[in-house]
Amino acid sequence: MIKNLLRSLSRPRVEEYRPAFKETPPRLLDCASAWKGHELIVADLIRRFGLETRSCLEFGVEFGYSTVAFSNYFAQVTGVDTFEGDIHTTHKGDHYELTKASLAPYSNIRLVRSDYRDFIAGNSASYDLIHVDLVHTYEVTFDCGLWSVAHSACTIFHDTESFPEVRRAVADLARRTGKKAYNYPPHFGLGIVV
Repeated sequence: MIKNLLRSLSRPRVEEYRPAFKETPPRLLDCASAWKGHELIVADLIRRFGLETRSCLEFGVEFGYSTVAFSNYFAQVTGVDTFEGDIHTTHKGDHYELTKASLAPYSNIRLVRSDYRDFIAGNSASYDLIHVDLVHTYEVTFDCGLWSVAHSACTIFHDTESFPEVRRAVADLARRTGKKAYNYPPHFGLGIVV
C-alpha cells in the first residue's frame, strides 16, 4: 500500500488540455488522417504557451495532413519520416513521392526521408514546436520524445488515447524533464509537454 502511494506521488499529474478557442487554418490538405481535429487547436497552443513561430519539426509525416496544418502557423516546417509506414499504419510501402507531390505547393515545408534516430544523431538544432507521431510504442515515443523535449519549447504527441503506451511516455517525459504534461482527449488524443 505504501509502495503504491509513493509510486502515485512520484508520477506527474497530466492535466486535461482545454483550448480557449479553436481555429480552422486557411490551408488544409484534402486527405484521410487520424490527426483531423487537432488542426483546430494549433493556434491556441501557440498563444497559450507563448510559442515563437519560426520553426516546427514533425516526426511522422505520413501523407502530410498535420504538416500542412503546421505550415499555416510556422515559417518553416520540417517533416521527418521513412515514408514506408509502420506496424500501426494502414498504408504499407513507400509513399515518399506521393507525399512529396502533395506537399509541393507549400514552399515552407521541407521533407526529410530519414529514420528519427538518424535525424537526431548529432543534431543540436532547436525548434519552437515538435510533433511526435511515430510508431506508437513506449520505447520509440520516449526516445524520440526525450530528444524533442530538450530541443523545443513545446512537444506534442499524437494518439495518447488510442495507445496507452504513448500517454505513459508523455507522463514519464514530463517527470524526467521537470516539465508540465497535458492531454487533449479528442481525436485519438494529443499529449503536450511544455
